[in-house]
Amino acid sequence: MTRVHVWGAAGYAAGEAMRLIDTHPALELGALESRSHAGAPVAEHLPALRRSAYRFSGEGSVLAAVSPGDVVLCAAAHGEARERVQAFMKRGARVVDLSADFRFDDDVPYGLAEWNAPAIARATLVANPGCYPTATLLALLPLASLGEPVQMVVDAKSGITGAGRTPSVGALFAEVAHDVRAYGLDGHRHQPEIERILAMHATHAPLTFTPHVVPLARGMLVDAYAIYARELEVQDVRACFARAYATSPFVRVVEGMAPSVAAVVGTNDAELRIDVFGRVVRVLCAIDNLGKGAAGQAVQNVNVMLGLPEQMGLGVATRVA
Repeated sequence: MTRVHVWGAAGYAAGEAMRLIDTHPALELGALESRSHAGAPVAEHLPALRRSAYRFSGEGSVLAAVSPGDVVLCAAAHGEARERVQAFMKRGARVVDLSADFRFDDDVPYGLAEWNAPAIARATLVANPGCYPTATLLALLPLASLGEPVQMVVDAKSGITGAGRTPSVGALFAEVAHDVRAYGLDGHRHQPEIERILAMHATHAPLTFTPHVVPLARGMLVDAYAIYARELEVQDVRACFARAYATSPFVRVVEGMAPSVAAVVGTNDAELRIDVFGRVVRVLCAIDNLGKGAAGQAVQNVNVMLGLPEQMGLGVATRVA
């Protein structure tokens, strides 16, 4: 069993990762560090682990506990990880960082395993993607093989847990309970992340990105549009997605129905639907913002880093030789 320590263990994504690791056949939980909840039973704060006997540990506990061969999930606030991550790796640990701190570092693999598994497998540090970029990139990256669009438009909606586990979240949920709220209209922090990865796959078209928060606890639906200068054949577009995700255990293309947030909540799955309207390709993508958009993807990346089947412990039947 490989020990997985969690630094910044009290947040939503950390809690979901802990739930997955608790039942993982090849991983076990180690130190669960939280400044705000040090010493408290995990069961008091994370209902998914209500039956567990884990306790949050205090400042410095992960660094004190980590040993060569361990894994650390860094789930603290953005801007806090750099110094700590280096210390964890000096102790011989592999690290998956869920914050935005390493997503623009050229020497740190971007943790979208469907597109970057070989680099992740060799890495000691992986930058876990954001939730909006995950859904958007899964929808748009296969189109790179068809040439450069002239414009891309993304309309994205996220559940309230995307705001993080803060005292204001309850009030925010009440405010959006009968609303769909667009935000980040002058520039959302995830847009440069999306544009960077698209550019790495030779897609430099202008992107209009509009995120919304909706009154769901968790889940995300992205409507992505790529507009081309020429008309496209439906079979060509569908073929590029079939090639891109032929071996992916988590990405499925649905036909004759819309991707369902309800179908993917609590999983690491992504549902896609592709439609072609002359020069316009529309791709809908549904994920769980805490699953494939955060914790599930982090566990998937740990599996790849350790040479395990990437679907192990993520709700898909696996067989290990």
